[in-house]
Amino acid sequence: MKRREFLKLSTTIAGAAMTVYVPAGWSPARTAGKWKVGFSQCTTLEPWRVQFNKDIQAEAKNHPDVDLVITDGQDKTEKQVADCDNLIVQQVNVLLISPKESAGLTGVVEKAIDAKIPVIVLDRNVDTKRITQFIGGDNVAIGKAAGEHAVKLLGGPGKAAGNVVEIWGGMGTQPAHDRHDGFHAFTDKEPGIKYLLNNQSGDWKQDKAYNIMTTALRNNEKIDLVYGHNDPMAYGAYLAAKDAGRDKDIKFILGIDGLPNEGVTWVSKGQLTATFLYATPGAEGLRQAVKLLKGEKLEPVITLPTMLITKENAPDILKKNGLL
Repeated sequence: MKRREFLKLSTTIAGAAMTVYVPAGWSPARTAGKWKVGFSQCTTLEPWRVQFNKDIQAEAKNHPDVDLVITDGQDKTEKQVADCDNLIVQQVNVLLISPKESAGLTGVVEKAIDAKIPVIVLDRNVDTKRITQFIGGDNVAIGKAAGEHAVKLLGGPGKAAGNVVEIWGGMGTQPAHDRHDGFHAFTDKEPGIKYLLNNQSGDWKQDKAYNIMTTALRNNEKIDLVYGHNDPMAYGAYLAAKDAGRDKDIKFILGIDGLPNEGVTWVSKGQLTATFLYATPGAEGLRQAVKLLKGEKLEPVITLPTMLITKENAPDILKKNGLL
């Protein structure tokens, strides 16, 4: 993957902390020669989250002086709050968290900080500026890239026209709103583009997106493009269209994630028109935690790069990952 293929992203993220915050009195003291790093994952029901955990576990093998503890919130805010409470009781040296939703996890993040545990937030932010660092993709920029590509596919700037189905991720998550806002920053300029649904959430799940698309197909004779906030939902919409015998009529389906064995494969097969890489922050999150523990300087925000994946470059990615 050549560096120049990556799309440029802004270095600021709405709501992210802009200063490195470390709780007063925090000590990176080791226990039995090891640091304990806790990671609260919100769910493992999504393939991207499974890869997320694999990435952080793989990085942990490079740091024998780190004891990594991973919890699974099972897609429930109350379970993830309980997980974080447990990690606080264990007195982890650093808490990594990828929240299910911002508002519901902010309180326990503040609780960890009050207990003198620095918090690094991954992928989805929380509503406090006292976090040590945020790591994730720039969802607004990725949404804009998706919107720009959609306009191109529908006829180009000033001429784009068509009926668009947008399937949201979780309505309580900032990434879904950012991916929506970024997309519409481009598509709303085109009077020929019509939106067929009003804030339909697939909660990042393929089966829910299938059901939304089934209803959209039933109620609309003409659909030109589907924008899914992640690849599983875009693929679920594709399967619904295929089952209805209309997949050939819908010219373009876009997604976001770019996992080799999912989105990239579906693009390679022509089932999705394009996807955008949304790298997991797992490995980088652990690397940054280790830097903090070693007393090295951190940046307040790390923005992970993205890239457009189409049928032209998908085979190269599959080859590099041993899938072709």
